[in-house]
Amino acid sequence: MTSKPKKKKFIVEEHESIDDCLNRMREEGYFPVRRMEQPIFKEEIRDHIVEHVPCGREIVFEGKLL
Repeated sequence: MTSKPKKKKFIVEEHESIDDCLNRMREEGYFPVRRMEQPIFKEEIRDHIVEHVPCGREIVFEGKLL
């Protein structure tokens, strides 16, 4: 029998709400212990200079097995 990992990361998908992600975690048998947000940058060229401009964020939950 394969066992589930004790910790697992869940990424909030692009067209998914935070509540949907938390429900998905609960269905798989995990509960949230940590929330992390990471900025997403894109490169834009302005006046021949490359600039990194923030364009969004990625929300990741760390879940612990019940």
